[in-house]
Amino acid sequence: MRLLPAVACLLLGALPAAFADTGTTHPFDVRDLVAFDRISEPRVSPDGRLVVFTVSSLDLAANTRRSDLWLVGTDGTGLQPLTRDAAADTSGTWSADGSTVYFLSKRSGSSQVWQLPLSGGEAQSLTVLPLDVDNFVLSPDGRRLALSMQVFPGTTPAQTRKRLDDTAAGKATGRTYDRLFFRHWDTWEDGRRSHIFVLPASGGEPVDVMQAADADAPSKPFGGSNEYTFTPDSRSIVFGARNVGREEAWSTNFDLFLAPIDGSAAPRNLTAANPAWDAFPTFSPDGKTLAYTAMQRPGYEADRFRIVLRKWPDGDERVLTESWDRSPANLAWSPDGKTLFATADHLGNHALFAVDVASGKVRTVVSRGHVAAPQVNGQHLVYLLDSLQGPAELNSVRADGRDAKALTRINEQRLAAVRLGASEQFSFKGAGGETVFAWVVKPADFDPARKYPVALLIHGGPQGSFGDQFHYRWNPQTYAGRGYATVMIDFHGSTGYGQAFTDAINGDWGGKPFEDLQHGLAAALAKYPWMDGERVAALGGSYGGYMVNWIAGQWPDRFRTLVTHSGNLDERFAYFATEELWFPEWEHGGTPWEHPEGYAKHNPVDLVKNWRTPTLVIHGGKDYRVVETGGFATFTALQRMGIPSKFLHFPDENHWILQPANSILWHDTVLDWLDRWLKRDGKE
Repeated sequence: MRLLPAVACLLLGALPAAFADTGTTHPFDVRDLVAFDRISEPRVSPDGRLVVFTVSSLDLAANTRRSDLWLVGTDGTGLQPLTRDAAADTSGTWSADGSTVYFLSKRSGSSQVWQLPLSGGEAQSLTVLPLDVDNFVLSPDGRRLALSMQVFPGTTPAQTRKRLDDTAAGKATGRTYDRLFFRHWDTWEDGRRSHIFVLPASGGEPVDVMQAADADAPSKPFGGSNEYTFTPDSRSIVFGARNVGREEAWSTNFDLFLAPIDGSAAPRNLTAANPAWDAFPTFSPDGKTLAYTAMQRPGYEADRFRIVLRKWPDGDERVLTESWDRSPANLAWSPDGKTLFATADHLGNHALFAVDVASGKVRTVVSRGHVAAPQVNGQHLVYLLDSLQGPAELNSVRADGRDAKALTRINEQRLAAVRLGASEQFSFKGAGGETVFAWVVKPADFDPARKYPVALLIHGGPQGSFGDQFHYRWNPQTYAGRGYATVMIDFHGSTGYGQAFTDAINGDWGGKPFEDLQHGLAAALAKYPWMDGERVAALGGSYGGYMVNWIAGQWPDRFRTLVTHSGNLDERFAYFATEELWFPEWEHGGTPWEHPEGYAKHNPVDLVKNWRTPTLVIHGGKDYRVVETGGFATFTALQRMGIPSKFLHFPDENHWILQPANSILWHDTVLDWLDRWLKRDGKE
């Protein structure tokens, strides 16, 4: 439902001070969080002088975000918007000669590829297809366009459109299924697949290079244009896809396929020998080497990615990063082909690395903060960098790690209007005596003579990390602005500390991670005397929500209050309700009927009898990963036992709370709940 401006203002509250430009500052608040402009998708021009990127900004009236393309020089000068349209403009991509920017836009009513010459003039539609274009890439010679659309396998886009229209015009709404997935993430399946099509850049009929394949490329729900690429001669496409038929819901066997752009032959599997995940193909500048990332263990989505180099076109391969105990992503070649740049979680940061192609030796280029979307520009790299102290901005650094500088300061005014909490990292001895890392964010307007209540945030995944990142859902600065100290512990199972540390959570969900949280909280309270150990709350989402439910029964007297978001209550039932079955099968050692002890080992539902902590429960109605019945069941148990509790339900949100007004409601509800139990001793 579109919100009228007056209604939107009521939901979102007063505008942040940064909009009002009063010259005053205030403690950081969720309204500041949703108001920040968000930068993404940087692309450096062929001549290395400009960067085109996407900026999304808050649309108060529509309760959503709108996006435009912006330009800035690689020297940091000339920042300016390139497009200003009511429709969403994204995915800016340079033509081969740098004279034109191609992009996705909904200006025509559907998502299509548009083009805009830098010399001036209006944007023109490049595609007029009967279906939405999800993403696209240009061929090296600039003559062809590869794009993805959702089609029924074996049909043309026009035939798919007709079938969708006929279904919509019918009165029956039922669907039948004879295999999994029947729904995925937040969407019910209707038989369509994401397929890659190729057409001339000047326009024409699209060719489905995947033919009638019953597979998705890019992958659902989050796959993008980094999952496929043209070959150096522009005559074929290399793409990643999972093509395992009825095993799709319990297999992680993604392979790389090669398909001619004219559809004259069926796709050929390039990595059939590896039963695990192969992904993210990218060719070297001379076209003689294909780099991609590969896992080794089938069924394990958090296995370590290794960089593999494949001679092109003969196919000889070697693993480049076997000795590097990190999981790289975002591969980018140096112009001379001697170095591959990659990002990876690393000791509570998401750092930028350079990997020598000859030896596999790794060196750090950017060590602190959260690096994303690196783009090579001669001897420099352009990348996005955010941290606990502010949102992402474009940055530049020499390939040797020197001369780092910011290229944009789009959120400078808004940052200047808020008071943030200082952040620092510490370590302690966790489970098994191993070193575990954590972050602390102090309250805004910190006074060391005061005692502050504590919010212990528990990350999801569980193979994830709460690091030096400006998160738009679990941002500790929203708690700091309300006067809370925040502790975030990267327990066993977290990424960025070596694969053995990540693997340690397998089959031990309530074991070592739980010990780490116990030891870490004790270490934080001992290290920081201004934290009030008598006023502590634990909060978490996804696996973090599971852990909060586990804490409620295993450690019921430690916390004044708990907040559980999208957390499983019963691991047995959760297996039968979720969609990606490979995840619980790996984590708990098999299926519930083959290995029931794995699901019973650390199952929160078995400890409900011990619950007594006041708890806020939150869930999204379109969450098909951890279905809403988990939230219903948790709240039902709390209410039946007479434990003070509250349930916040979002019928139109998935595993994440994304809409601006809903994000504000989420934060307001959570912080008011914490205030009630940590500042007002349970009084209304």
